[in-house]
Amino acid sequence: MSRKGSRKTAFIYLAPAMIVIIVFLYLPIILNFMNSLYKWGAMSTEVKWVGFKYYKQLVEDDTIRVALKNNLVFVITSVVCQIGVSLVISAVLESKFLRRWQSFFRTIYFIPSLLMITVTGITFKMLYSPTIGLLNPVLELFGVNTSNVDILGSAKTAIWGVAAASQWQFIGYTVVLFVVAMQSISDDIYEAAEIDGASGIQRFFRITVPLMKNTIMINMIIIITGAVRVYDEVYVMTNGGPGRATQTLATYLYQVGFKNDQMGYASAIAFFVFIITFILGLFQMKGYDLGDD
Repeated sequence: MSRKGSRKTAFIYLAPAMIVIIVFLYLPIILNFMNSLYKWGAMSTEVKWVGFKYYKQLVEDDTIRVALKNNLVFVITSVVCQIGVSLVISAVLESKFLRRWQSFFRTIYFIPSLLMITVTGITFKMLYSPTIGLLNPVLELFGVNTSNVDILGSAKTAIWGVAAASQWQFIGYTVVLFVVAMQSISDDIYEAAEIDGASGIQRFFRITVPLMKNTIMINMIIIITGAVRVYDEVYVMTNGGPGRATQTLATYLYQVGFKNDQMGYASAIAFFVFIITFILGLFQMKGYDLGDD
C-alpha cells in the first residue's frame, strides 16, 4: 500500500474519534467562552454584549479568592492522602507478611469508592453532627471537651471536614491502582537490592517509586484536576457554608448560574476553571517529560 493510501486509511479510522472530540470537547469550550462575553440568563430573553467585563469581575471577586483557597485545600489533602498515604498503604499490602491477606484488605479499602458521593456526604454529615454524631463521643473518650466542637458548623474546620470525607472515599481506589502497579515490578529487583543491603525504606524510594512514575503521574493529574472541580461533597455536606467557608469554584459557579441566573458570569467562571485545570495538566506533563530526560 502506498504512503498516500496509508494516510487515507488512517484518516478514515481516526475521523469518527476526531469528530466526537471536536463536537463534545472543543466546541463546548469555544461556545462557553463566547457565552461569557454576554450578559444573559436562563430566565431572561435579554442578551447584552459585555466583552471581558466578567473576567475583570473575576479578579475583583472576593468569593473567587475564598473558593481558590478552598480548592487549594482539596488539592493538598488529595495529593498527600491519595498519592502519599496510598503509596505507603500499597507498599505495606505488598509486603511479604501481608500478601496472603491482601485480597481482604484491598476489598475493604476499595468498597468506599463504590458508594455514591451523596451517600458519603450524608453519612459524614451525620457523623460530624454535635447532637447525633459519633465523632464527639469518641473525642470525649480521649478527654477532649466537645462542647464547642462542630466540624461543619465552624468556618475554621468545615472545609477540612469535607476534605476528610472525600479522602476516605477515594483513597482506596488509588491504593488498588498502586498495588497492581507494584505487582508488575519483578521480585528479582527487590531481592538483588536486599542482598546489597538496602533497607525496606531504601527499596521503596529507590525502586518502587521510580518504577511507578507513570502510574503516579496519571493519578496525580486525575486527582489534582478533580480537586479543582470538586462539587458534590461540598454541596451535600455544607452547600458552601457556613457563610462561604467551604465555597469552591464549582459550587460558586452553580450559585451564580442557577440561583442568581447570571449565566454570563457563570460561563466566565467555568472557563476560568478550564484554564486552571489545563495549565496544571501542562505543568505536570512537562515535569514528567523533564523527569524522563
